[in-house]
Amino acid sequence: MVLGKATRLGRITSSGKIVCIPLDHGLSSGPIRGLESIEETIRSVERGRATSILAQKGVFKALKEPLSIGTIVHLSGGTELSTAPNRKVQVGGVEGALRLGADAVSVHINIGSDDEHEMLEQFGRIADSCDEWGMPLVAMMYPRGKNISDPHDPKILSHVARIGAELGADIVKTLYTGDPESFASVVDSCPVPIAIAGGPRTETDSGALEVIRDALSVGAIGVTYGRNVFQHASPELMTRAISSIVLDNATVDDALMVINGDRER
Repeated sequence: MVLGKATRLGRITSSGKIVCIPLDHGLSSGPIRGLESIEETIRSVERGRATSILAQKGVFKALKEPLSIGTIVHLSGGTELSTAPNRKVQVGGVEGALRLGADAVSVHINIGSDDEHEMLEQFGRIADSCDEWGMPLVAMMYPRGKNISDPHDPKILSHVARIGAELGADIVKTLYTGDPESFASVVDSCPVPIAIAGGPRTETDSGALEVIRDALSVGAIGVTYGRNVFQHASPELMTRAISSIVLDNATVDDALMVINGDRER
């Protein structure tokens, strides 16, 4: 028997791989470049073969037409204007996401921040609700705070990712360490699948794509790339290039050809 959570996980992934484009930055940072016309951006990554998008509930409510790809409703929120920008509070619930037709929900946890304890409490509560309703949970696990000297330290990232698994996430999103060998230790010590975060906009397309190829080589199931997609000159082509690597096992050179239009798409 295939249960609801497995069915929904299949809607945000493809053969166990994920190309998720997070577009929740409008809450934290406002309508930054690439997100001024949010539905236009959403349709671009949809055409680019993303397996899912992640956004706040209001964005999904405002869509003119349903999506053909998976939807992940983000349940955490905070703004850059706050006196505590690393504090993420719960801004939605699992039942509300289900009413929107969501396939999964996500939470954002900043480990090492002054408000870590509050975020962990929210995480545990949401995870229990997800289990009750058969809803997949994606945990964005970031090392951020005064006790974090190096957010890319594999020991710290292994701990951060493990917290996500320990508290009930179905997929953990976290930072890439910077090299495959050290990132392998993060993947191997986490009992649930890991997808890498994109972070700030990279200087080159090849740099962003090489990170994906390296992370996949040691067991990551895919990516959750935001700015590197929606702030790209062509979000559709960048998404298509990423998808070719994650879903089709393409090389970085082949993926770059997708962006540059040197072969049929």
